[in-house]
Amino acid sequence: MEKFVVHGGSSLSGNVNISGSKNASLPILAATLLTREQCVIRRVPDVSDTNYMLQILHNLGAEVERASGNVIIKCERIRGHEAPYDLVRKMRASVCVMGPLLARHNRADVSLPGGCVIGDRPIDLHLRGLEGLGAEVTVEGGNVHLEARYGLNGDTLDMAGKNGATVLGTDNVMMAAVLAKGTTVINGAACEPEVVDLANFLIAMGAKISGAGTPRIEIEGVSELGGVEHTVIPDRIEAGTFLVAGAMAAPEGITLRRVNPEHLSSVTEVLEQCGCEIQQSEKSMTIQQAKNPVGANITTEPYPGFPTDMQAQMCALFATTPGLSVVKDTIFPQRFMHASEMKRMGANIEVSDGTAVINGVEQLSAAPVMASDLRASAALLLAGLTAKGATEISRVYHIDRGYEHIDDKLIGLGAEIERLPA
Repeated sequence: MEKFVVHGGSSLSGNVNISGSKNASLPILAATLLTREQCVIRRVPDVSDTNYMLQILHNLGAEVERASGNVIIKCERIRGHEAPYDLVRKMRASVCVMGPLLARHNRADVSLPGGCVIGDRPIDLHLRGLEGLGAEVTVEGGNVHLEARYGLNGDTLDMAGKNGATVLGTDNVMMAAVLAKGTTVINGAACEPEVVDLANFLIAMGAKISGAGTPRIEIEGVSELGGVEHTVIPDRIEAGTFLVAGAMAAPEGITLRRVNPEHLSSVTEVLEQCGCEIQQSEKSMTIQQAKNPVGANITTEPYPGFPTDMQAQMCALFATTPGLSVVKDTIFPQRFMHASEMKRMGANIEVSDGTAVINGVEQLSAAPVMASDLRASAALLLAGLTAKGATEISRVYHIDRGYEHIDDKLIGLGAEIERLPA
């Protein structure tokens, strides 16, 4: 167990390279199960979630090599069709091996990942989509058993849920459908850039997919897929987190390199409303702390709306922004565990029915706080940057799930952060 000690008061400046997307890497790694040929995937972030996915693939019989952000995978011989609980429990996204295993072997056994600290995230839409392709689904003893005795067949599916489209569910069905007989149409598909990146990976392998990035994806099944080299898109949530860091603590500005500004339009729009100056080029963004910051109201929505994965970081910004700000999370209304920890630091936040009302204070004060999930831990790290004193953040393994060396990157910008044994 480790902790961060964040010494507040430093001004950030300089450049930071944004890593490849964790949320794009995970299904792309799973998709290598669809071919016997070698795949090379570049800019896979070195985070615990991708490490767990590689362990799952190795457990299934894949040959895996990793060096300097590049992963080489060959799934010529798959030993089985089961992803066991001791691996799946560490990372919910591991359920995205269901689609590839089902397509490759006509069966898959995957343990349910269990509850989620940010609220219930069921996989019923995944199962509904795979059933629509002809799989028989049985849930017993905490395991999901899927079998398509006579193979998968294309069909028209509706993947919309009560809180919008499911990204991993869209990924799972898309990966299963590429080797199914006939044509599959996914209505209510997720439109996130990570879905588009997976589609581009599959297309490079020989899949026939159109419409990725829209609510209607059409897939014409093929008999086999081949190996490919692919570079993962930049992580838009890591980039958004560093934009907020700049908005909080960079009076002279910081520059983010290796980004796709298109993927961040909803975040930059809010930050500009708050008074920040942002310059963009094709692959870089520069943000400068607002001279006269003001609050804002945001509501999380599926892409291209404001991402739920950025609401905690915005709460950290609004905690010291003059005036009133309102943050409503329609995707995961329970995702406000960071609020109680920020209140320990002096933040004026009231949460009710999935909405946080924040009255900005002049400055937060350091306090021992506890990270509860990936984005909450990032928010507490940001809050510590401007707090008076040294903020201790425990359970930093949460942040290591999805941010590649975030402490080193912030130190490179001028922050004073220590990683110590807890």
